[in-house]
Amino acid sequence: MIETARLAGFFAAHGIWCVSEGETLIPMLAYEHADGERGMDRLMHDDFAEGARAGQDALQDGDPSWIGAVLIIDGYIHLDQGKTDALIIEAVQYGPYRQTMSLALPYRHAGNPAGFAVHKPKFMGVECGDPEFNAMGEGFFQGVASHAEAAAVWDAHLDESI
Repeated sequence: MIETARLAGFFAAHGIWCVSEGETLIPMLAYEHADGERGMDRLMHDDFAEGARAGQDALQDGDPSWIGAVLIIDGYIHLDQGKTDALIIEAVQYGPYRQTMSLALPYRHAGNPAGFAVHKPKFMGVECGDPEFNAMGEGFFQGVASHAEAAAVWDAHLDESI
């Protein structure tokens, strides 16, 4: 699951890079093949909810050539501070038995008077044999760091107060 956490981190960073200018993220489905090759599809539909549903269906069905896949959608999460913009990330590792991880990555929208900010990820669920949360967290942040342009935006706008 650590490799899939890295994949999730890389594409979460890409998503943050996309929303840093104030745009709504078009749902993204990213995947990795056994040979390490990665791909990504933007799920452009008539509305964002339709794209998100298509992504959830694709994530659920998988593809025989994928070893892992990640769906990233722009949405909201309810925190103590109230309703907060967030990238919702669902990751699946395929194989002999399916393992999953979901998290929300809260951010402050660029249109906010205080400006754009990235907050700490909130792990919402993990379903795997023996989850090593610390290792998965490290893998996620290794993935973030591996996307140089996006990691620079993330680091420049990090606000760990939430």
